[in-house]
Amino acid sequence: MRICTFCDTRYDNKGWQCPECQASPANIEGFPVLAEALAQANSGYNIEHFAKLAPLEASNFWFRSRNRLLIWALQKHFPEMGNLFEIGCGTGYVLSGIERAFPKVKLSASDIYTAGLKFTKGRVDRADLFQMDARNIPFDSEFDVIGAFDVLEHIVEDHQVLSEMYRAVKPGGGIVLTVPQHQFLWSQTDVRACHVRRYSAVELKDKVEEAGFSIKMSTSFVSLLLPLMMISRSRIRKIDNCDQTAELMVGCVTNWILEKILDLERILIRGGLYFSAGGSLLLIAEK
Repeated sequence: MRICTFCDTRYDNKGWQCPECQASPANIEGFPVLAEALAQANSGYNIEHFAKLAPLEASNFWFRSRNRLLIWALQKHFPEMGNLFEIGCGTGYVLSGIERAFPKVKLSASDIYTAGLKFTKGRVDRADLFQMDARNIPFDSEFDVIGAFDVLEHIVEDHQVLSEMYRAVKPGGGIVLTVPQHQFLWSQTDVRACHVRRYSAVELKDKVEEAGFSIKMSTSFVSLLLPLMMISRSRIRKIDNCDQTAELMVGCVTNWILEKILDLERILIRGGLYFSAGGSLLLIAEK
């Protein structure tokens, strides 16, 4: 069920025009825009990063490994899902992987920037794309699964986003979250990426439960690479203007080795070995 952003009417039809007040959101660059003031510029993310990340993701060990882990998590915990909504889809790399893995699932995705949606549109064939502020999700009991993959750390009001997600997901459905973990890893990379926090597992679990969800599963990942990440971050702290993608720019051989290490880590997670420490955190919760 949709919620009109102008008069708060709830309605079932799939179009964006409200049957009560007849209002429709603006359209910018071919996308419905629900938070127009934030669509071109805001403090949550640097728009220039889309062009840097887009050509890097498909061959980089970190993005490839995260996609495989997310697809496994969705297959394990939500095998019967009929639709999925991704918040903060960015360049569309994760959504493109989900589209291939779940050809029968109806997909929707949003980003705070219309520029990000343009990248997503170039990668994904069958998704409903629209611009949105994650602090105001205009749906009620609409989705089987909502995903936010490295999004919450950009938003000061993460508790509000989680509450909005709770309303928007169907009873029996759930959420899949990934976030950067461990404040001791904080560096200029986080600053350049417009992060406002790195989470602890306890903090994320507490906030998710406060929103009303029940935790189904939680594990760290990029755990076997944590010592290397700690070394890298200690070096980056000494650099004032580091590139957000600096850690990811590795040679072909190194990239292959790191991906194989994360392949092993994923096998261990699939076997039930959940890690307590790692560069990132994966959490699955149910409404």
